[in-house]
Amino acid sequence: MRCHRFDEPIWQGVGMRPSAGPRIGARVMLLDPDDRVLLIHALDPDEPDHHWWELPGGGLEPGETPEQAARREVLEETGIDAIQLVRPLWTSELHRGEERHRVDHVFLGRTTTTEPQKPLRLTETERVGVIERRWWSAAQLESCPDEVVPADLAEQLRKAQEGPGTPQTPPER
Repeated sequence: MRCHRFDEPIWQGVGMRPSAGPRIGARVMLLDPDDRVLLIHALDPDEPDHHWWELPGGGLEPGETPEQAARREVLEETGIDAIQLVRPLWTSELHRGEERHRVDHVFLGRTTTTEPQKPLRLTETERVGVIERRWWSAAQLESCPDEVVPADLAEQLRKAQEGPGTPQTPPER
């Protein structure tokens, strides 16, 4: 995986995905009032033994900005509507073969609630692939025995909690 600073251009045209190009997406490091981060426990329906914890998010719809996609994806996957996008954190690029190439813009978000305000709107893949949702502290993430994406999310969470600046380095995958 290759990571970029948020302001590095890595595609042309927001929301545009050439047939051979990456899926452009947005994810949110969503923090609750206790500075815990919301993660989704997911599995690959094609490889059910492969599971991991990841930030909520997904692909941009045509004409959508990364910020708009970030808000929509959090609402669809968690039912949480009361979020504030604080700032962009990083952009990451992941390659897993030709059919699994994605570029994700990651934002820091805040919410005042951990409870859904709206019904979930999951895609068929998400209905099959989402195991659970859970709020994690940085200390809990450090002792998580499962795969966490990005691998250094606990460190990135601490950096995001420290202040308004962007994390110093993009995360490790």
